[in-house]
Amino acid sequence: MTYDEIIREIHTVINLVRPYIQRDGGDVQFVRFEDGIVYIEMTGACVGCGGFESTLRELVEDTLLERVPGVIGVEHI
Repeated sequence: MTYDEIIREIHTVINLVRPYIQRDGGDVQFVRFEDGIVYIEMTGACVGCGGFESTLRELVEDTLLERVPGVIGVEHI
């Protein structure tokens, strides 16, 4: 898979999980992809939320790891 294909797939997955995050008042934005790591920013109600870490790992990261070859992790910036 080329870098551009990976980026397209990352955007597809983020758009897939975004409604689940938005329904609770938050949002997720793609920042960059580097060395297998997807860097994202979670905003809105996600900031300071007690469930932030589980949303990041169990929803965003797990879905990206499952669906996008080449992704090895997700980091919040």
